[in-house]
Amino acid sequence: MKLEIRNLHANIDGKPILQGLDLTLQSGEVHALMGPNGSGKSTLANVLMGHPAYEVTNGEVVLDGKDVLELDTNERAGAGLFLAFQYPVEVAGITVGKFLKRALEARLEKGDKIDVSAFIKHLRAQMVFLDMEQAFINRYLNHGFSGGEKKRMEILQMLMIKPSFAILDETDSGLDIDALKIVAKGVNKMRGPKFGSLVITHYQRILNHIHPDHVHIMYQGRVVESGGNELVEELERNGYENIKGKFGIKEEQHEPATAAY
Repeated sequence: MKLEIRNLHANIDGKPILQGLDLTLQSGEVHALMGPNGSGKSTLANVLMGHPAYEVTNGEVVLDGKDVLELDTNERAGAGLFLAFQYPVEVAGITVGKFLKRALEARLEKGDKIDVSAFIKHLRAQMVFLDMEQAFINRYLNHGFSGGEKKRMEILQMLMIKPSFAILDETDSGLDIDALKIVAKGVNKMRGPKFGSLVITHYQRILNHIHPDHVHIMYQGRVVESGGNELVEELERNGYENIKGKFGIKEEQHEPATAAY
C-alpha cells in the first residue's frame, strides 16, 4: 500500500499551518519526521486523521487509491490509518478490554464475530510483550494512567488493531529510557511488508532504537529535506539553524496548541 500526501495546505482558525507539504509512505517503510516546534508536525497528524478544527484548503491525501480527505475519521481508521496521540485522553466508563474488543469488532465484515477467547489470549500476550500489568484490562481507558502508561497503551492499541499505516505523534515525549525502549519495541514488532509508519519526533534517542528507513525535516508547514540517518546526526550537531540557512528561512510560524481529540 501507499500513502501519498500531495501539496497539502491546511489552516486552523484561518491561520495557514501546512503550506504545500509533499510526502509519500510505502508499506514496509518507517519514516521519521522531525522539525522544531511550530513547524506543523502535529497539524499534519491531525489533518491526516480528520480533526474537525483543521481546514484543508488545497492538496490531496490518497491511501491505496482512496481519497482520504473525503472520509470521516472512523472511515479513515477503517481504511487502515492509526494515530498514536501526543497527549492520549482519558476515557472514563469504558475499560481497556472492552475498548479494544469494540475497536476490532468495528473492523469486521458484516455478520462476522470476534472470538472472545482468542482475543483475550492475544491481548494478554501483547501486554506481556509491552511489560504491562494484566490488571489494566479492567481499568478505564487511560484513566489515572501515568504518561508512560498512556503511551504504552497507544502502542498496545496499534499491536491489537494492526493498521496499514501508523502515525506516532511524539509518542516518545516525556518517556524515561525503559518506557522509550518498550515503545520502540512495539513499533519494531509491527515492521513488515503490510505496515508503514510515520514517527514524529524531536529527538534522536527513539530513532536509535527504531532505525527509520527515511528521515524528513519539516519547516514552516512543508518538508524541506529528506534523507537518511545523516540528517538526524546533522540536527544533533547543529540544531535547526543550519536548516534555516540552507533554505533561506528567516522566521518560524507558530503552531497553535490543539485540543484533545
